[in-house]
Amino acid sequence: MPTGKEIRGKIGNFQSTKKITKAMEMISVSKMRKAQDRMRAARPYSERVRAIVAHLRRANAEYQHPYMRANDAKQAAVITVTTDKGLCGGLNTNILRVVVNQARELHKDGMQTCGVAIGNKGLGFFNRTKMPVLAHVTQLGDQPSLERLIGPVKVALDAFERGEIGAVYLAYTRFVNTMRQEPVMEQILPLTRERLDAGAQEGYAWDYLYEPDAETVIDDLLVRYVEGLVYEAVAENMASEQAARMVAMKAATDNAGNVISELKLVYNKTRQAGITKELSEIVAGAAAV
Repeated sequence: MPTGKEIRGKIGNFQSTKKITKAMEMISVSKMRKAQDRMRAARPYSERVRAIVAHLRRANAEYQHPYMRANDAKQAAVITVTTDKGLCGGLNTNILRVVVNQARELHKDGMQTCGVAIGNKGLGFFNRTKMPVLAHVTQLGDQPSLERLIGPVKVALDAFERGEIGAVYLAYTRFVNTMRQEPVMEQILPLTRERLDAGAQEGYAWDYLYEPDAETVIDDLLVRYVEGLVYEAVAENMASEQAARMVAMKAATDNAGNVISELKLVYNKTRQAGITKELSEIVAGAAAV
């Protein structure tokens, strides 16, 4: 049975841990609000870009961008958005499980899988599983920069355009609410007619004047379209990260409090047993005298 000193030491350790998890919870609350504002600001831009691309495709049905043409390459790239830090519950585990399942499905179709890692956890996962990594970017901080994301994304886009990759997928965690974040796997290349038409308004006919020409405008816009999707995914993932970390730290704080209460009960029982033993020894000594 542990002594009172050992129990007091354990209580002190758990109290220190409780202070740390409580502080991390409060930090996550503050960061989550900022991440949610950034996420909500990114959504209208992405929705508008989707609508414009869909309208341009309808207005130029005779022109087909390379991103809209399928090829016979037997390799697919998965742009995986994860966090740089841990202590956020099962957030990374859930999205990496989706990536593994997608890789298995592609393998059944005779396609190999390579990765584009956005976030340290995804890069570490690809290295452990020996999955080829086309490009990666880590340590994005609390404010993701589109300039840092363009490089890794462009590597996958150029490989698809050269015919080295047959499909590009995007895996990230979508923020639903504070208590719920859901992993998402969607195909972004090749751009299917159904995906583009989903952003267009029905019943409208579109006609545009292009400067310098339609091909140049559509080529640049589709690149911005894909980059916008990736940036939105990163913003969604960061909001999900802070929400998941806040919930995880709150659960850790509550668990530490429960353990401290149990240890205090054990300490009081041990102390009471020690006092009772000392009294018994005193009474037995007095009786002997």
